[in-house]
Amino acid sequence: MSKPRKLRSRKAGLPPGSLVHIGEIKTSEASYSLIDFSRHSHVEKTLSAAGEFAGAPAQGTRWANVYGLHDPQSLATIGTLFGLHPLVQEDILNTAQRQKVDSYENYLYIVLHRYELKHEPLELQQDQISLVVGRDFLLTFQERPSKTFEPVRQRLRAEHNVLRGGGPGMLAYSLIDAVVDSYFSLIEQLGEHAEQLENEILHQAKPSTLEGIHQLKRCISGLRRDLYPLREVLAALNRDACGFFDSEIQLYLRDVYDHSVHIIETLEDLRDLSTGLLDVYLSTVSHRLNLEVRTLTVAATIFMPATLLAGIFGMNFHTMPLLDNPEGFTLALGGMGTIAAIMLALFWRRKHL
Repeated sequence: MSKPRKLRSRKAGLPPGSLVHIGEIKTSEASYSLIDFSRHSHVEKTLSAAGEFAGAPAQGTRWANVYGLHDPQSLATIGTLFGLHPLVQEDILNTAQRQKVDSYENYLYIVLHRYELKHEPLELQQDQISLVVGRDFLLTFQERPSKTFEPVRQRLRAEHNVLRGGGPGMLAYSLIDAVVDSYFSLIEQLGEHAEQLENEILHQAKPSTLEGIHQLKRCISGLRRDLYPLREVLAALNRDACGFFDSEIQLYLRDVYDHSVHIIETLEDLRDLSTGLLDVYLSTVSHRLNLEVRTLTVAATIFMPATLLAGIFGMNFHTMPLLDNPEGFTLALGGMGTIAAIMLALFWRRKHL
């Protein structure tokens, strides 16, 4: 059963900044959580409505998280509380955005993607994550609950943590790093699947193997296409952070940029590998067909002399050699067997069998 989905065509003709959800509805209802933290304090809450985000923290940084992006009214409330531009709110609701970063006067808007690999059939599932990095707050919007940011929450809960004193910039870096690190696990799964297909091709290729290769190529191509903009995002954050990331955090961002380059290079290798798997599959099938045709050809060639002799002695002539000989049948069969044995020996010697 397919999930409810709102298409981009529903926005046709509407003015810019119109709040219309585009994409799949991946959770039945939206949920909200809040973390207020500083170097020496940490308060974590689960909220029941978007309006409860009102009010700035007494000190430190506020991290507000939203699961579920199908409620434009709740997003409008959050936009009013944090002063988000209508175009930012529109982009948050449109879950078909490419990964990007937009700079505004008081905040940065960053779009990231997280992925899950679904097996049988192999399929890449994408979720959009929107980050709004302000001077003393950070907003995250996700399509559905996930464990991607749970390690960051665990670090915030620990006392005397560098993350607590780093403000929104350090928190934003940590979340971006968590998303990028999740790609390594995804690539490992794709690599393992490619190895399984390779073993299957070399030992017992089946028609389903070809479908598996095409599914792998589709996942790798889609992931490669979506991750190329990520490199531009990280380069932009390193080049022009507009005061949201200090020089120390930019060093960490540079490390994440290196990770993204490594990921894209690995995807290039996987793409070449998947193309090679298709070539190996076609070669294996062709080789197997050649072996079967050769076996049939050898068998047909061996029985051709016997067919010739049977045809000769089956002709309707009154006078033929061996027709009246009591040993004629035995001699004919012996001749057929001798010729077949000689041909078998020749084929064996020439390694056709």
